[in-house]
Amino acid sequence: MQWNTAISHIQRGKEIIRGYDLKELIQKKSFVDVVFLVLKGELPNRQEVRMMNALFTAAIDHGIGVSSAMTARTVVSTGNSMHTALAAGILSMGTLHGSAIEDAAHFFQAHVEENDVEGLVRTLREEHVRIPGYGHKILDHDPRSEALFEVARETEFYGKHCKFAEVLHRALNAVTPKRVPLNVDGAMAAIISDIGFDWRVAKGFFIIGRVPGLVAHIYEEMMSDNGLRRLREDEVEYTGQLERSL
Repeated sequence: MQWNTAISHIQRGKEIIRGYDLKELIQKKSFVDVVFLVLKGELPNRQEVRMMNALFTAAIDHGIGVSSAMTARTVVSTGNSMHTALAAGILSMGTLHGSAIEDAAHFFQAHVEENDVEGLVRTLREEHVRIPGYGHKILDHDPRSEALFEVARETEFYGKHCKFAEVLHRALNAVTPKRVPLNVDGAMAAIISDIGFDWRVAKGFFIIGRVPGLVAHIYEEMMSDNGLRRLREDEVEYTGQLERSL
């Protein structure tokens, strides 16, 4: 079976990435330049580089308490390797952590032309459908989103998806008793959409940005003297049957 790819080609000692010699890319371009190139097919301009740097920086880490960091640190504490722990951390990213950027990008791209945003929000609430890209367990506003939108305006990537995300944010808070922030996943999703990326690649942006943070957590755990990570008995509440006789 033949596999086809337009990403890279290796022949006679030379590797070509999207038409460019990898040796020249190494010498003349940044990592972010080449990430954009492999994803988009063309090298970015200065504004695209600035925006991409901001997007990856926003996702780089969010504390030891998130599931990906806890999972990665727990796995490496059992004696596993760096890459095993890193894979475990990435695999822990699900609907409630790390995947909202994809769901939000899909939602924004599907509904960006919606005229009655308030009606859309009311309908979804009545149907008990959670709108991705909004809400946070701790924050009532997300400074990462604010910073990203500032860069988006500066680089002229604040387009119809970003505007829709903020209109949706206002509509959502008009009908909810507790303030719901536009979170970093939502901001990243809107900006990625305005740059022109398909929603199916959106989660990759979060993963690319978060991997350095996970590597740092794994290394810190490896260098600590914590030993095997496990819950203490006083952190576990048994809710099953009382002891009984056979």
